[in-house]
Amino acid sequence: METEAGNQIVFRNREQAAKALVEALRSYRGKNPLILAIPRGAVPMAKILAEDLEGELDVVLVHKLGAPGQPELAIGAVDETGFVYWADHARAMGIPQEYLQSEKEEQLTLLRKRRAQYTPIRPPIDPEGRITVVLDDGIATGSTMIAALQALRAKNPSKLIAATAVSPPETLRRLGNYADEVVCLAAPGDFYAVGQFFEDFSPVSDSEVIQILANYGNSLQKER
Repeated sequence: METEAGNQIVFRNREQAAKALVEALRSYRGKNPLILAIPRGAVPMAKILAEDLEGELDVVLVHKLGAPGQPELAIGAVDETGFVYWADHARAMGIPQEYLQSEKEEQLTLLRKRRAQYTPIRPPIDPEGRITVVLDDGIATGSTMIAALQALRAKNPSKLIAATAVSPPETLRRLGNYADEVVCLAAPGDFYAVGQFFEDFSPVSDSEVIQILANYGNSLQKER
């Protein structure tokens, strides 16, 4: 499933991690689970899960909100409907409300453009009444995943599952408050960045995401 490198757990690539997650989620095979990938890195992984678990593939569009002058520091996340999750530490930072609103609007505009790119001929797939797996390749602070879970919970899935290859233990504990089940292959204590646990963590482009979603949709139509 994974290999040891010193005190780190390393996956060869996203494909290997996805195949391991398929085994961890095997009990949902044939129950038409909805696999929702957080773009972009999780989309190739979600395709493998959707195919092997005989489910349906889509993206859940959520983007982290960055701190003033530190865009890589997540202070929360917003989803494509405008739902916002603010991390606990965001309130303690004393960030001006004007900045928070501006950052939200900027990322919301980006998400809506992405939806128009990714699935231009259909709306997002409705998770109501369905086993729904929200997948990311790795989870650091959890802000993005939590925002996705909270937004999806309001849409009444029958079961809401957070799945990932790697995440720090404290983040996994926090995710347990928002998901019915959390599936994670590795929870190392010395966590600095998701990429440190993959030998190949090559970026996934928008064009790859568009192609995967289009090809998967076309294959489903042929089967039906």
